[in-house]
Amino acid sequence: MSELFSRVVASEEAGERLDVIAAQAANVTRSRAGALIRDGHVSVNGAPQAKAGFKLKGGDRVEIELPDATPAKVEAQDIPLTVVYQDEDLAVVYKPSGMVVHPAAGNPDGTMVNALLHCLDNLSGIGGELRPGIVHRIDKDTSGLLLVAKNDFSHQALSEQIKAHSVQRAYLAIAQGNFREDAGTVSGPIGRHPVDRKRMAIVPDGRDATTHWRVIERLRGATLLECRLTTGRTHQIRVHMASIGHPLLGDPLYGPKKMPYPVKGGQLLHAFRIGFVHPRSGEELLFEAPPEPRFAEWRRRLKQN
Repeated sequence: MSELFSRVVASEEAGERLDVIAAQAANVTRSRAGALIRDGHVSVNGAPQAKAGFKLKGGDRVEIELPDATPAKVEAQDIPLTVVYQDEDLAVVYKPSGMVVHPAAGNPDGTMVNALLHCLDNLSGIGGELRPGIVHRIDKDTSGLLLVAKNDFSHQALSEQIKAHSVQRAYLAIAQGNFREDAGTVSGPIGRHPVDRKRMAIVPDGRDATTHWRVIERLRGATLLECRLTTGRTHQIRVHMASIGHPLLGDPLYGPKKMPYPVKGGQLLHAFRIGFVHPRSGEELLFEAPPEPRFAEWRRRLKQN
């Protein structure tokens, strides 16, 4: 499990190099910090920053992911993968539930990156050798659409759109219980859980996070929701829904120990829509994809008579 470190740059540190601040925050050597930056493990204000000499401003938030040891080289693997759209700059792919996005400790291969290296002709290098082309991620047991950069130009441009919260991202979720209202918003800063490092939580020093939800269908003891993200924090929808008493069905981390229904395979969560501006043409693109059969089957089973 990788460790996360963060630090807000003090006003008197304005103008300091990124590798210096990252080394201090993660308690590593400056050379190690430089390698983490080059490999895409360091972000500034939520956007990846690949230059060790990047000059910081007061108030900038620097985040460092310190990964466990992973394989030195990622091999292309012939893994079935649905490519919804692609051109010379980017691709939109459908990630099935149960697939990890990129190699890490415990998942050295069989990931989406392994599949992308086989089926796409190019991937950007900003994410480093372990995360080529990866602009954003979704959880292992979440299915749905992912945006992939095929060169560094598109990677940087798409990362800027994500940072500016202009990328449309909407999910379908089946949450436990019934909602009184038809729509609402959950806001709460999300960071690493202070005790259980595998979990995220709403914590005072977390990063701002906002989830908008609306009821699509009221089911038997559950509710089908559309959730729209203003921000894209780790486990955001799962944490926010659990915080208001409506954890997602099948969620092993944030759901109750005794599940109301025997949902297998993880949380019922699907990234069904993604929209963005093409970094080269300026065209507005929007893609949607239906959920997997497992999700559709639970919706059918929980329909009220």
